[in-house]
Amino acid sequence: MRKIPLLATLVLAASVLAAPPAQAESFPFQNPRLPVERRVDDLLGRLTLQEKLGLLHQSQAAIPRLGIAYHKNGTEALHGVAWSNHLNDNWNQKLASGTVFPQAVGLASTWDPGLIKKVGSAVGDEVRGYNDADPILWGLQVWAPVVDLLRDPRAGRNEEGYSEDPLLTGAISTAYGKGLQGDDPFYLKAAPVLKHYLAYNNETNRSLSSSNLTPKLKHEYYEQAFKAAVSANAATGVMASYQLVNGRPDHVNPDLNSTVRSWTDRTLYNVSDAWGPHALTDLEKYYDTKPEAFAAVLKAGLDSYTIDNSDSGPLTEHLTAALDQGLITEADVDTAVRHVLTIRTRLGHFDPDGGPYKKITKDVINSPAHQRLNREAAGEAAVLLRNSGVLPLSSPKSAAVVGPLADTLYRDWYSGEMPYEVTPLDGIKERVADVSTGTGLERIALKHLASGKYITATGTGPDDNAALIDTAPTAASQWDLTDWTDGVSTLRNAGNGKLLGGDWRSLDTDDDEPNGWYVQQQFALERQSDGSYLIRYAGYESVEGWFALPDPYVSVSADGTLGLAPKAEAARFGKEIVSDGVAAAAEQAAKAEVAVVVVGSHPFVSGREFHDRSSLRLGDGQLRLIEAVRKANPRTVVVLETSYPVIVDAPTLLWTTHAGSETGHAVADVLFGDVNPAGRLTQTWPAGDDLPSIFDYDLAKTGMTYLYGDDDPLYAFGHGLSYTSFAYRDLKVRGSTVSVKVTNTGRVKGDEVVQLYTHQRESRFEQPVKQLRGFERVTLRPGQTRTVTFTLKRPDLAVWDYTRGRWAVERASHDVLVGSASDRIRLSTTLRVPGERIPVRDLARTTRAMDFDDYSGVVFADETKAAGEAVEGSAGDWISFTGASFGSRFTAGVSSASGGAIELRSGSPTGDLLGTVQVPATGGIYQWGTATGTVKAGTGDLYVVFKGDLRIRDFALAR
Repeated sequence: MRKIPLLATLVLAASVLAAPPAQAESFPFQNPRLPVERRVDDLLGRLTLQEKLGLLHQSQAAIPRLGIAYHKNGTEALHGVAWSNHLNDNWNQKLASGTVFPQAVGLASTWDPGLIKKVGSAVGDEVRGYNDADPILWGLQVWAPVVDLLRDPRAGRNEEGYSEDPLLTGAISTAYGKGLQGDDPFYLKAAPVLKHYLAYNNETNRSLSSSNLTPKLKHEYYEQAFKAAVSANAATGVMASYQLVNGRPDHVNPDLNSTVRSWTDRTLYNVSDAWGPHALTDLEKYYDTKPEAFAAVLKAGLDSYTIDNSDSGPLTEHLTAALDQGLITEADVDTAVRHVLTIRTRLGHFDPDGGPYKKITKDVINSPAHQRLNREAAGEAAVLLRNSGVLPLSSPKSAAVVGPLADTLYRDWYSGEMPYEVTPLDGIKERVADVSTGTGLERIALKHLASGKYITATGTGPDDNAALIDTAPTAASQWDLTDWTDGVSTLRNAGNGKLLGGDWRSLDTDDDEPNGWYVQQQFALERQSDGSYLIRYAGYESVEGWFALPDPYVSVSADGTLGLAPKAEAARFGKEIVSDGVAAAAEQAAKAEVAVVVVGSHPFVSGREFHDRSSLRLGDGQLRLIEAVRKANPRTVVVLETSYPVIVDAPTLLWTTHAGSETGHAVADVLFGDVNPAGRLTQTWPAGDDLPSIFDYDLAKTGMTYLYGDDDPLYAFGHGLSYTSFAYRDLKVRGSTVSVKVTNTGRVKGDEVVQLYTHQRESRFEQPVKQLRGFERVTLRPGQTRTVTFTLKRPDLAVWDYTRGRWAVERASHDVLVGSASDRIRLSTTLRVPGERIPVRDLARTTRAMDFDDYSGVVFADETKAAGEAVEGSAGDWISFTGASFGSRFTAGVSSASGGAIELRSGSPTGDLLGTVQVPATGGIYQWGTATGTVKAGTGDLYVVFKGDLRIRDFALAR
């Protein structure tokens, strides 16, 4: 979501924010001894219509006459309390910055739900602590965890999710959510909301693109990550995502009501993402008017509108108009308000004493206990990708610690400000007496070849534009170049220490770090065949139609002014190396007993919310640094800090995310063996950039993730090494229990993450290569053996039978696989599962077009704006139905603006023609008609081939 400006929450009228007066009368809704339903009914009956509508906004005004205080939704708590933990203008005091834990993908890399519950509990405590300090600014509904499945590592928000696997994602999100909300059976410490429902994993055109989901993958994959936490009562609602699913915006996805609420018998409080309801008219053009759009949002199952900052006026206006137009009823409003009031009751908002968690104060923020937990989490999350034998380090007398991330830590968009920072250099200095360091960066000058002048910084203000001034490089015209990932770099001026940035018109140097919603401090130096360079501004541009200039380049006007222009007008520059940090780092490494190279990504550069990556490659400058240091000193350890997979390899390679304040301690703990690494990858690291379109969500076709991939990855799902070794034996399957004995066969204590997978050998439907069914992180002393037990029940092996629209357990043999990674299976056995045979599909019955077996060219579309799905195609596109029986009388529900035809063919899209049926023009995509005709009856594989632009909702081939 977009960040809500801090000051916008502080401009509400004093009367609205005033503390509620003491109540002489005790209302039933204030009585904690009454059932929640009765309390909510009582309060609902006392509210005016305008008050009810106001409660549907993210910023809910106080109601003094009832003693109800102000409430704001949406404290960010992804891996610690984020945003606003700086100067609090309302209290005029400096609040302590909260604990910043490892990024979410790093937390999941622990594969340790018990630890993650502790982290969630600590974050929940700090949410309460901030709320204690300022209940206006810090609400108790938290927008975390993010359970978007990481099916594509290029997606900009990779660091916010947990895994490409739904079971692992569900286990980690359940643990984190349980920790956030506390252990009380009724009251909530904080109210976690899962982001972002549904199938959201691309930033490019995120409000305009549609995720095409087959029914099978929708049910078996995309929904499961949300279902786990909701069904475990570890979440109090979901947030709708920005994009569309099968042609319908997720903000009006009817599954928010019908499906999501069916997963639990507890009340859910669902929310929109920021500006999402407005996008329905302003960007997506899905509805013509605001009342129509806002009514649809409410009826789809969202209870809160995250719009217009603290101003609930537009929402009230639009919903009042919707009521007047009969688009919704007051009963619809009451249903949503009940959801709001139920969760607020569970937060203790209406209890006289504020509930059991009210006693938590701001003293918990960044407490020593939370700092210790942070160090533990960062250590458990680290993944040892490769080890040549250099690790663990054994008391070296000297070390060279070099690289762009050696002595700095970075926060991401959903991180708070770190209260303190322990860098890798700091952590290593605590253990090694003689430590040298350096950034390993090239310092360059950029010479305009036409004029002979250099790009020169002129000051640090927003109007101090860089210019072509120096005729020989000075500090003001020298730049420290950091190649991050995806060919994107930052340029820091040697004279003033500021970054070069673009504002879509000119260049300036007024920023300490890449920052802001539109990160403008990003450039790509593109080498030309003649050795010159073009400088492409790689900040945010032309996203969802916001800006008009795609791919702008640095240009030089006739008067010598620097600006941005299309590539055809780009200026050519020479790149001159003033000083070679790579060579300096190699020289330091050659003199040291051990070298540690700390490289990686910047969370704001080349991929972040609103911006996907096009490549997974580590920057050339960082790769050169690794190779130069390795050549100078074979005892080199590469520490890789990234928010996502990158393509890099080294004989000894340790990966961590941007792991918060304790990063340096955690890295040193692992390097020196105080922590035996046991983090495991939660997503596949591809070996190359040759990946399918980021907009293609059909894993079964694209081969993305370990579930469907058959290529050899750089590092597999579940991969991670240890300083000890483990042996597996005695794999047994008895009833619903799978057991295996695991022994530590090495010399030091260590953790092993034992992973259980299955593969269904025979099926009516396409099955994954393998699928995670369970995992456990166990600690073993040298020589110790433990029996690890998993529960694998028959319903766990159910598949989505789209031929009948229900779950089914098929009669089949299953490979039961146990190992330490998805590509390192230690033991296997076979499990024969009794089940049903899926009957031959009878297409004489009405069949939804979406329930195909295969397809080509088509897209999946909305049947109406309220509900239903259809298949949309053009000439030559097709859908197929395998092993079917069908009659000769064809009837189909169709829509088409201009008309067309449907061909039915046997065996292939160019096979024997069974018949052609004309499709009449219906007048529009939501105006449905009927196409009928006679074709040749038969059995086998039926192909429905589109001839013309049309949609098919359903069809039957009666006998």
